[in-house]
Amino acid sequence: MKKTVLITGTSSGFGAATANYFAAQGWNVIATMRDTRKDQNIGKSENILISQLDVQDKNSIDKAIEEGINQFGNIDVVVNNAGYGLFGIFEGASREAVQAQFDVNVFGAMDVTRAILPHFRSKRSGIIINISSGAGAIGFPMASIYSASKFALEGWTEGLRYELASLGIAAKIIEPGGAPQTSFMSRMGDEGLAIQQIGDYLPFLEQIGKVYNGMQGTADADAVEKVVHAIFEAATDGTDRLRYSPTDDIKPILDARRNTSEEKYQAFTNTIFLPK
Repeated sequence: MKKTVLITGTSSGFGAATANYFAAQGWNVIATMRDTRKDQNIGKSENILISQLDVQDKNSIDKAIEEGINQFGNIDVVVNNAGYGLFGIFEGASREAVQAQFDVNVFGAMDVTRAILPHFRSKRSGIIINISSGAGAIGFPMASIYSASKFALEGWTEGLRYELASLGIAAKIIEPGGAPQTSFMSRMGDEGLAIQQIGDYLPFLEQIGKVYNGMQGTADADAVEKVVHAIFEAATDGTDRLRYSPTDDIKPILDARRNTSEEKYQAFTNTIFLPK
């Protein structure tokens, strides 16, 4: 029997590439997105079902899961990929903007997971794969709200995995770095336009903008392919491995975060992010 994956946020980027890759490997794919008119990046195939799902709309979540099970008889893996980055100085972000960031990146993934778990429990199997970020382990300036949402996603996933393991269900995390081929950075900039600009921060903004331009230039050219392969590995390797960090650009700072002392980590990141 073919296995089936449900993926959120498949209109572009990692989501679209992941949907097409799983389908090419012979999986049934439930490719979900907020607006199904934006399905141009999804291949047309009998084993792909395009379904409307907005992670901020619980009814659409339930409907997409029901449609997928009716179409393919089963769901084996859920990839919580839908998300965006709020980029800007924290002080300039309204409470509503922060709430929206968490509604999508955290509560949306939680609602999708909560909705699929009865199905997974009934068969004592299933895999939840949550798409985090290097920013889920590292607090980045001008992305403190985004980092906070991804820290929350990772903390929740890590605690959740123990609960689900008792039922034969796995929970896993993917931590990509930059991906110049996706629309994420441009959307990050668009979302940040809603953040109030505060003049006192302008010198820092100019400096950190140069830092990020340089970092974007070092992003893995094949980042999307690496991330997609990591998602597929997480879905098929049969292990209880929690984290997958597939892109090389983020590895030095992740290594400093996890494998050195706090003092050495701060000294390293200070050279990158603190005002000169």
